[in-house]
Amino acid sequence: LDSCPPELGDMEQPVTDRGNPSHTSSGAPLQASALSVELNSCTESESAFEQFSQLTSGHGDQRWEKERQQRGAEEHEISGRSEETIEETELVVLDPEHPLMRRFQAALKNYLTKQMEKVNLELQELRTATKKGKIQREELGVILYGAQQQLAHLQMELEKSHDRHSQMAAARRQLEEELEGLRLTYKKMCQNTDDERKKVSAMQTQVENLALHLFYMQNMDQDMHHNILLMKQSTKKAEAEKVQAEVEKKKQDLLLDRLTRKAYELQEQIALFEAQFVAQAEGTKVTRQAVNEACMEVQAINMEKKRLMNHWNSSLAGMKQRDEAYIATQELLSKYRHDLKSLEMDIHGCRKSIRKEEEKNELLVTILSRSQNDANTTKKLIAQCLSRQEALKVEFGTYARVLHETEQALNRTRMDQAAHLNELLSISKDIEKGTDAKEQIENQIMAKLQEQMMSSKATKHFSQLVAKLHRRKTDLELHFSKVENDMAQVILNATHTNCRLTILQKTLCELDKEIKNIYDLIRCRESEITKCSLLIENKRGVISQYNKRLEMILSQQGGQELGPLEIDINKLTKQIEEYNCEVMTLQKYWLNQQKELVKLTHEREEQIASLDMLKKQITIMEQKKVRTENEIQQETKEQKDIERHMRNMSNDLIKLNVLINKNNSSFEELHYGNIITENEFVRSLKAAEKESVEMQERHSQLTEEKERLLNSLVEAEHQIMLWEKKIQLTREMRAAVDSETGQGEIQAMRTEIHRMQVRYGQLMKQQEKMIRDMEASVSRREEIAIRGEGQNKTDKKRLTKSDFHRKKQELRKKISETQKNIQDCNKTILELESTQASLSATLLEKQQELCRLQAESDGLDSDAECLQNKKRWNLLEIVAYQTRQKHLQALKEGKYAPLCRTEQAWRNEQQKLQDRLRAINAVVHQIQQEHPQHRRALQWLSQCLESRVGSQEA
Repeated sequence: LDSCPPELGDMEQPVTDRGNPSHTSSGAPLQASALSVELNSCTESESAFEQFSQLTSGHGDQRWEKERQQRGAEEHEISGRSEETIEETELVVLDPEHPLMRRFQAALKNYLTKQMEKVNLELQELRTATKKGKIQREELGVILYGAQQQLAHLQMELEKSHDRHSQMAAARRQLEEELEGLRLTYKKMCQNTDDERKKVSAMQTQVENLALHLFYMQNMDQDMHHNILLMKQSTKKAEAEKVQAEVEKKKQDLLLDRLTRKAYELQEQIALFEAQFVAQAEGTKVTRQAVNEACMEVQAINMEKKRLMNHWNSSLAGMKQRDEAYIATQELLSKYRHDLKSLEMDIHGCRKSIRKEEEKNELLVTILSRSQNDANTTKKLIAQCLSRQEALKVEFGTYARVLHETEQALNRTRMDQAAHLNELLSISKDIEKGTDAKEQIENQIMAKLQEQMMSSKATKHFSQLVAKLHRRKTDLELHFSKVENDMAQVILNATHTNCRLTILQKTLCELDKEIKNIYDLIRCRESEITKCSLLIENKRGVISQYNKRLEMILSQQGGQELGPLEIDINKLTKQIEEYNCEVMTLQKYWLNQQKELVKLTHEREEQIASLDMLKKQITIMEQKKVRTENEIQQETKEQKDIERHMRNMSNDLIKLNVLINKNNSSFEELHYGNIITENEFVRSLKAAEKESVEMQERHSQLTEEKERLLNSLVEAEHQIMLWEKKIQLTREMRAAVDSETGQGEIQAMRTEIHRMQVRYGQLMKQQEKMIRDMEASVSRREEIAIRGEGQNKTDKKRLTKSDFHRKKQELRKKISETQKNIQDCNKTILELESTQASLSATLLEKQQELCRLQAESDGLDSDAECLQNKKRWNLLEIVAYQTRQKHLQALKEGKYAPLCRTEQAWRNEQQKLQDRLRAINAVVHQIQQEHPQHRRALQWLSQCLESRVGSQEA
């Protein structure tokens, strides 16, 4: 009320400053009418403010109730003050449709419409802000839920990638172990080849020694021939040329052998140099030079060998011609000798044969005794073998029983494995149920997070739920790892039992082989005994025949025997003929051996070429292996990079969550700041309402004064009309009455009329002034309301204009800072979203690349596995071919003992083997159907078995 005294003073001047009684008497009705008009306008304004308060009751009922209480107290005070003026004047209420109230009502209507529009705008802004806040909160909830889902998906993919990595590492370890095994086998093969080469070199030295011994024997033979051919001058030259040719031939043979050995050694050196070329990449130039030199030497040796072979063929042709001439001369000589000494030779031969037969008879007797002793020893050995057979049968029974027990144990382990598999399935179902429960809990958490505004209790509850889920997840993972360990233990036990079964089967096969060998030895001994008995009988028949022939020869010669010299001559001639025959046979055998040597050299060259090709293939495969190992290392490096990127992404996600939490905290701070500022504005509005109530009281006073003035104005008009009637009457009376008698009264009436006209002008001015004041009061009230919005009346103190401006500047600064912070937060959120999008794109690319590399690695693994299986099968076929070669070699040498004596037994044995292969193939197919996880490992075995069964059936 202190802010409004000037206006009240202005309005009260027409009532209080009148000094004469005429003014007071005439101003009383005007004052009463003005006060009545003012009270009417005040009541109308109060009703308008009540409507305004009803419109804005949705924003703050408690605030308006307090303001009403304050307003009621102020109205009570104003009514208490205005009772004094109302008691003095009578109330005259103007109609709202009165033309004097139109301007005030238009001004008040404009003011109230502006206030209502302002309040509606604020209400719309608040509603839009709340809607935006709800939408942003929902969007943030959706984004958070999507980020959590993506994080869970990424964690699942990370676990899958870890599992794949562990599987690839296990496969790599297995491949490395197989590679180490192959290297060991390769080393063993190298050692075996070295041993074979040593054996070959030892055999070559033995062959050279035998060749030298043969050369010495042939020299001795040549000496004998020279002693014999001294008497034969016609054949001296031929024999000398023959000896020289044979010497040259032997020398050439030795030279050829040396050259072949040298070529073989040079080829071995070439192979060693090639291996060093593969193993040692640094000395490639030196090894290439050495290999080129060795190739040149080998070419020179090959050229020399070809030249020697040509020379050797020419020498063989010459020797054939000389042998033919020599054979012709020998035939003539033999004819002459046969014609001269046929009878002597027959006699000498008979005597000699008799002596030989006697010696042979003695030898046969000794052989018979020995064979009888051997028969006794073989019988003893047969008895020992039978006892050993019985012991082996007992061992076989024990092994069969052990095999049956192991099969039972294997069945039990299979049953345990099936039970464990059922447990694993139940555990997997429990895990799925746990994951479903986890998803339900996460959905509940998201619903609670959406319902509540990230309060501390919700965060605690969320953290507790997350901890429970993590504990449950770790328990399930531990249980799953335990089940996997149990499965691995069961598989190990099964493999152990399978290994024991295979070992027992191998021992059983070895025992069967030993029994068969013993039976074969017994049969061989029996056949040898029968052969010896037959030989003894044949020798006895031959002895009897020779005795009869000797008797016939002695009867023809008359019972005469030759002398020692004749006998020696006959012996020597016979020996000469025998030696000549042996020489001829040896020459033929030597020629055949030379032909076979040439064939063997060709075959050896072909084998060396194939060996070189195989070595090159081995080097190529080793290079491929090195490449695959490098690719595997690169893939492991890329996988490590991907894991590092995943960790960086998880860190970025954590940072993003931290920023989101910060944004939420800043949002809450802004929300609390808005609440504080809203409370401050509410307090300022309360103060403004108080001032508006005061202004309303002043306005009511002004309206009352205005009503009083209007009533006084109406009364003045009524009085003017009365006075005009009186004037008209006086004029009429003046015309009737004499002018002199009523001249004084007429003059008094004129002065009173002039005074009333002056008063009427003053009242009209005062009315216009009061209307303008009412309009100004409405505009002033609007200004006061605008000012009151910025006031802060804590402790019931009114703010000044400077404080209000300072507070307004501070609020603007805070609003600008919050807007900047919001813009920065939005920028950071956009940057993080862009980084997240880029990281997700890179992650998708890396995942696609990882899938591609996984497919390539699977293809390489399958190729490597196929090559490994092919290698195994080739090794098995090589072993089978080697055993077949051994059997064929034994058959060629006559040492082969067939397992089946008849064709029917052979067919039965073959049918048994085919049935066994079919049974094994059926078992493998059954295992593949029952255990699909082992299908890939058993695929090559089933294919090989099917191919073998199909080839045997064909």
